[in-house]
Amino acid sequence: MMNSTPTVDTNAVEARALTVVRGDRTVLHGLDFTIEPGRITGLLGPSGCGKSTLVRAVVGTQAKATGTLDVLGRPAGHPALRPRVGYVTQAPSVYTDLTVRQNLDYFAAVLRPGHRHRAAREDTVTRAIGDVDLAGRADALAGELSGGQLSRVSLAVALLGTPELLVLDEPTVGLDPVLRRDLWNLFHTLAAERGTTVLVSSHVMDEAERCHRLLLMRDGAILADDTPDTLRTSTGSATVEEAFLHLVDQAADTRQETAR
Repeated sequence: MMNSTPTVDTNAVEARALTVVRGDRTVLHGLDFTIEPGRITGLLGPSGCGKSTLVRAVVGTQAKATGTLDVLGRPAGHPALRPRVGYVTQAPSVYTDLTVRQNLDYFAAVLRPGHRHRAAREDTVTRAIGDVDLAGRADALAGELSGGQLSRVSLAVALLGTPELLVLDEPTVGLDPVLRRDLWNLFHTLAAERGTTVLVSSHVMDEAERCHRLLLMRDGAILADDTPDTLRTSTGSATVEEAFLHLVDQAADTRQETAR
């Protein structure tokens, strides 16, 4: 069970000794890290390194997580966090037999039920559709949209509650370069203009350059927690990808020395 108590810490997310064991395999190895508010933090690493498990732990859907994990001053998964945290999974989470607007109307009603909230819901839905640039497809069935458009509908759903923390699990995988650029521009707008904290996972290393801060992961451990500039400088690398590979080799050398 996750052990934690509410705090008034200024960090959006704070983890201490966060561990997840699945069967006989340890997926996350006692992670310690913090995520600053109002910034874009990239969770970067190869497929299978534990990124999705960490994301699920942050949003409170990961079973059998131990250690301490506070999100917006509350234990991860606390009911009070539901309207404050937006979560976009890898697979689009929308109903394909409904239009874009009908999907958003439905999820908005779940967030704010009752007739007295109808006007506010309509405004929120219109704003979210505009945020993801789908105004021209608002009345199209979700099942008729492209994969990239479906991803944007899922993002619009997550933005309905104007979340303080937006958690995105590989949101740009399989998208064309133009759409990837547009989504990253939106992430920066949310952070700069609305103060939204954005945690975005990816295995595409060039996206690291778009983040304010990076958590570099491999084999369920965090290799580095720093800014892209500092990582490049400290490893003498030209890119974050080169810095990551340097850190991987460094960790391997350390393990070999320890085993001797």
